[in-house]
Amino acid sequence: MGRQKLLVSVVDRAEARAALKGGADIIDVKNPVEGSLGASFPWVIKKIAALMPPGRELSTTLGDAPYLPGTYSLAAAGAAWCGVHYVKVGLYGMATIGEAVYFLRQVKTAVQLAAGEEVKIIAVGYADAHRFGAVLPQDIPLVAAKAGVHGCMLDTAVKDGTSLLQLMPAEHLTEFVRETSAYQLLSGLAGSLKMQDLPAIRELAPDVVGVRSAACRGDRVKGRVDERKVRGLRKALSPDHTTSVPRVLP
Repeated sequence: MGRQKLLVSVVDRAEARAALKGGADIIDVKNPVEGSLGASFPWVIKKIAALMPPGRELSTTLGDAPYLPGTYSLAAAGAAWCGVHYVKVGLYGMATIGEAVYFLRQVKTAVQLAAGEEVKIIAVGYADAHRFGAVLPQDIPLVAAKAGVHGCMLDTAVKDGTSLLQLMPAEHLTEFVRETSAYQLLSGLAGSLKMQDLPAIRELAPDVVGVRSAACRGDRVKGRVDERKVRGLRKALSPDHTTSVPRVLP
């Protein structure tokens, strides 16, 4: 089993610095006020990009997207300009596999136009997709493969404290990770995950594990990412991890 990367979602430079010092591998810039994958502002992303030390990666979100391929293609081009490694987009308003594939292909084309092949697209599906008629989580690996994007992730749209592990049985999550790997795509799991969930998530062996609430003192919207909490999450995810955390520039 390889070492899973820890993705911590942040809202500003101070939170990014705390997450980096705590050992986060990927800093994910979002705006939780605007939803599960709420998009941040270009100037905020650029400021955080300037903070990133070598060896860490930066991602940003485009939002819980309705089926507006043109609008989100333009947003994706802007996100790629901000200096990120990954652009995540939630397939919230896509009711069919065909819609989701078409949407992602347009987003990918826009990102390539703005930044070439260096910026990767991550398709995000929802474990609670049945609540609002989106593409089902078990179809997300196929969607990502057909669209030719870099990877796919599962999250939760409704943030009521119900975690990914409560919404989907372990065997379904195992199949998601297995199928994603079979397509040679990056796999990620997120969705109101708590500290106590991480050993079970680690056994599922996704490439990336994403958190926000568990890294905060307070809730996901008004709370603040805390260095000690991030460090604890890193240890819980990889109990045998002993590599020192790279120094973060002041």
